This record gives sequence, structure tokens and C-alpha cells, in this order.
Amino acid sequence: MLNAYTRLARWLTVAGLLGVVALFVAWVEGRSTPAHARYHSEKEVAEFRGGGIGLPGGSNNFFSASGNCYGCHGPDILNNYAGVDAQGRDVNVMDDWRSTMMANSARDPFWRAKVSHEVSVNPGHQAGLEDKCTSCHAPMGRYDKFLSGGGHYSIAEMVQDPIALDGVSCLPCHMQSADGIGLSFSGELNFDTNNVVYGPYDDVFGAPMTSFVGYEPLFGAHINDAGLCAGCHTLITETADLEGNLTGDEFVEQATYHEWLNSTFNTKTNPEGGISCQGCHLPRIDDAVVISANYLFLQGRSPFGLHHMTGANVFMLELLKNNNAALELTASSVQFDSTIARTRRLLDQNTLLVDASVVERDADTARIAVEIINLGGHKFPSGYPSRRAFVELTVSNANDEVLFSSGAWNSEYEVVGHDASWEPHYDVIRNPDQVQIYEMVMGDVNGDKTTVLERAKTPLKDNRIPPLGFTTTHPSYDTTLIAGVPASDLDFNRYSNGVEGNGGDIVRYHVAMNGYEGLIRIRARVWYQSAPPGYMEEMFAFNTPEIDTWRDMFQSADNSPIMVKEVEITDLSVAVDDLRELGVRIFPNPVRDGLLRIEGVTDKIVGIEVLDLKGSIIAAWVPAGQRNWQLRLPNTAATYVVVVRTAHKAYVERVVAF
Repeated sequence: MLNAYTRLARWLTVAGLLGVVALFVAWVEGRSTPAHARYHSEKEVAEFRGGGIGLPGGSNNFFSASGNCYGCHGPDILNNYAGVDAQGRDVNVMDDWRSTMMANSARDPFWRAKVSHEVSVNPGHQAGLEDKCTSCHAPMGRYDKFLSGGGHYSIAEMVQDPIALDGVSCLPCHMQSADGIGLSFSGELNFDTNNVVYGPYDDVFGAPMTSFVGYEPLFGAHINDAGLCAGCHTLITETADLEGNLTGDEFVEQATYHEWLNSTFNTKTNPEGGISCQGCHLPRIDDAVVISANYLFLQGRSPFGLHHMTGANVFMLELLKNNNAALELTASSVQFDSTIARTRRLLDQNTLLVDASVVERDADTARIAVEIINLGGHKFPSGYPSRRAFVELTVSNANDEVLFSSGAWNSEYEVVGHDASWEPHYDVIRNPDQVQIYEMVMGDVNGDKTTVLERAKTPLKDNRIPPLGFTTTHPSYDTTLIAGVPASDLDFNRYSNGVEGNGGDIVRYHVAMNGYEGLIRIRARVWYQSAPPGYMEEMFAFNTPEIDTWRDMFQSADNSPIMVKEVEITDLSVAVDDLRELGVRIFPNPVRDGLLRIEGVTDKIVGIEVLDLKGSIIAAWVPAGQRNWQLRLPNTAATYVVVVRTAHKAYVERVVAF
């Protein structure tokens, strides 16, 4: 009988009438079959899962697993009608999500090893540590127990709980209440437990969701609010001394949300020109996308948020892909490849601007400046303290012989010249064994470096590059401290007039020329590492099943740093060093009437581009003999980047419009 109902449904699909009977068919099939089979045959399920292990189904007291959502919000196999953009490309939310770090948060072997490390250091704190860590990495398991009146949630419970292992699935975001959004941190999530889910659209066709999975879909403006991310992306930990005694101190392990608050990207203080977390990590497209399969009468919704959830962790995504079977992941290699490609693209196009110039040069010394501008809405790097970025500068002569090198990395994936403990912040680098590393270094109660989160009391160093608009006078500065940057470094997050908030840094190099006056080639690269080898040393001193598993995977992986940006220039000692020397004037800055003017363009200039903070080109101009250009900016309250290109170099200037 069930096959007959299914055949009828498919015939009606062709006729465009599936919506009339879909609820009935799903109800009949759902009485005796698993959730995913209510919508597609087992063969179809196997096909559109791309070879990965199936998403978990089922529910606990408050949450449903992602497999229950897949039938409507996965690929529209029968019709190719839902979950596709205007070009017919598949953009279904489930398959985009399943290969992200969010989807795999509970199976992340680095995270599991780190929890085991913390417990090994302070075994008496195991219950509290595991309960706190699972609040964000396995929220549907931890909060089901918490909301049911249970005690602490453990890793042992998590590994036996398929819904917890679903990670940051659909409901940990879409069930969050608007009450107090952006005001709760450290895994303190506020869920609406009235069997509702919130989305960005009103006037929804809610009957299928209510009937099939028991949740009523409602419009919630807060689903696009950056505060939705605050509960997990701001983590404040308690401090313990080296004997395991709590000292009463607290340490900000990460404050990505507060970094965003302390920036021009903050949509609360800059509603016209700001960008929320979702604006970058779930990028919007204007295409009208039908958001649920099986109902041909549904109309597309716009804008549509692509559930790419892209960050910067290429290394971990590659490791997950290469250990797919061992970790029992649900995404295929192809799906991981898509997320990895998006991650690399985000790093390449939307993370940094880098420029290099020769400020002054004689037979004794070449004074070189490398300017780095952060395009993101939070510090770079941000998040978990293991992450770091570093600058490599190489100077070669006309025969490509290296005259100077700082920041290279070796076969052990470590920075050459790195100090035994940690590398200080530099304003000026004079020696090859000095290297600029942007990172957080945690200090314990004795002021020594530590990678044990519960021992962290204060940052010994936090020179991660702030976002545009960041100031030390902002109310959130207490959770977003700059540490270890000497007051003498007047370029760190400061404009040329000394005002805070430019979201960048200039690293100055004094390179010995030893009498050489010929041509030099300068290559500046910025590299990113999410799991540096040195960060693992304290952990790898312990042996637990989780740490041993992670050690094997880590040591077998390619931990090559990811190149974020590269620039190469050639200097003949007579080159033009800045726009002023070039004779170009970009004004007014700030722009108050919406009209940007560029004057003094010469034949040396081959093109000019104006970009927004997402890296999208607003306008481009090839002078072709003209000396002046005027551009009406599309948004009168935003920040733009003007790139002036010559045959040998690009000059970059930021312009603010009010």
C-alpha cells in the first residue's frame, strides 16, 4: 500500500499537484518508517547523501536531529525545484552545512583531545569542564539534560548520544529565543522550548513542519542578529592555579562577538554600513529560493542565506575529510571539498589587504614597510587561542639570491627563528630570527605561558589585528584586550594622525644591504595556522584515548600554513613609494556628500578599483588618458577601499563615507 501511495505522489508531482497530497502521504509513511523515509526511498536517500554516513534521526525531549529536517530542507531530488538558486545550482541548507566545523563540532578530535587534556590536568573538575564544553559543542545533548532537570552532562554520555553528536545542528540556532539575545555568553543559551523554530521569513507554510517533526515555524528577526552567535563565541573561563585551586579570577578565552561589537561592522551602532556575523558566514544571495522540497506551489524567498558557515580552519577540514570513516562523519569528501574551497576563498578575498613599500634605501639599509589591513569584522585571527598568523618577508637581489628572510617555516611546520617560549610583538624587525606573529599567548598565575585553558589568568600577548573601528575606549574592551604591543608602536590600529581604529598594522623591516645598490625584489606573505605544533606540546605529554587519537591524526596530517595574502614588488631605489609621490589625490575623506573624487591620475596608473568591506568591487576605472574621476558611492554610511594600480605596484587607501 505504501508503494502505491508513493507512486501516486510521484505522478502528482509531474502534474504539479504534489502539495495536495504530500501531507497525507508523509503521514501514512511516517507511521511505520524512519523520518528520512517519509520523503524519499532508501535508494534516493543513499544517492543524495553522496556516500557519507546518514544524518541521525530521532528526537529527545526538546530537540530533533538533522536527519528529521533533511527530507524537506535537503536536496529536492524529485523536482529540482526547492533549494536551488536562479541558475539551478543546488544550495540546499543541509548539504552545505554538513561539512562545516559547526556540523562536526561534537566529533572534532582536537576539541575532544583538549577536553581530555583539561580533565587530565585537573581531574577533580571533570564534571564542570565537560558540562561547560558540551554546552556549545554538543548543545542538543547537554541542554536536553539541563532542561529536563538533570545534572552535569559528560563526554561519556555524549559519545553514546546520536543527537548530541549532531553538533551545532539546525535547532541549536533556530530554537534560540529572542529574549536576552547577545547578553548571554560562555555556553549559556536561551532556548524557546514551546516546540517552535525561528526563521527569517514571515507568512510561512508551516503545516508540514508541525505535522512531521512537531515544531511550528515562526518568523524571528533575531535569527539574523549577530547576538545569535554570542552565546558560544564569547567564552569566559574560571582560573585555577597550578595545584588546581580556583583563584576567583576569570580569563577571556575568546570574544569574537565582543570584537565585532567593538568595530565598524556592528549593525547596532552602524545600521546602514554594518555587517552581522551572518552577513559574512551565511552570505546572502538575492535569488528567490524555495526553502522546502515536495511542494510545487511554494514560492521562492529572498534574500536567501547560504548555510556555508565558512571560517578559516582549512587544516581541520582537511583532517576531518581524511579521517572521515574513523570519525564516523556524515559528509562526503566532495562536500568537504566544497567547504574547503569556500574557506580558502574567504581567506584569499575577504580577510586581509597587504601592501609593501620601500620607505627609504641607501647602500647600508633598505627600510621596508609591510602594511596589513584586516577586512574582517573581528580580530584576525579570532576564536580559539591556538590560532596564529605570521608575516614572511624575503628580500632578494637581481640574481634571486636571498639577502634577508624573516618568517619562513620549516619541515616541522614551525616558524624559523621562533623563540623557545613565545615571540614578542615587533614594530621594527632588524634580524632574520625576529618574526611578526599575530596571536594570543595565555599566561598562568605565575606569569608563565600555558596552553591549559583553566590555568589561564591573563594574556601575555594579544596582538591579533583588530577590526576597523576598534578602540580601547569601547565598553567591550575589557573582553577584547590588546596585550604585549608596546606604546611605541604608533602604527598598530592607528591612522597616520594617531587616531585609533584603522584595523591594521605596519611592520617595519631594516634590511642590511652591505653596500649593494642594485635591484631588489621584495616578497611579503601572511600565513595562517589554526593548530601550530608548539601548541600541542603540553597536551601530548599526556596519554588518554582522545589525546592518542588526536596525536596520530595530527602527526599524519599536512600542517602546512595557509597563505592568506602575498605581494611582491621590485625596487630600483628610485621607485614611487606612496600616492602623494605618485601625485594622486583621493578626497574628501571622509566623504559626506556621497561623491568620491580622484584627481592627478597619470599615465603610470593602469586602473583604479573601489571595493566594499566584503571585497566586492563597487566600481572600476581604466583612465585611458583622463586625469580625474568622480564616483557616486552607493551607500552614504560605509567604508570603502580604493586600490590604485600601476604596472609594478598597488596603492591602497581606505575611505569612510558618512
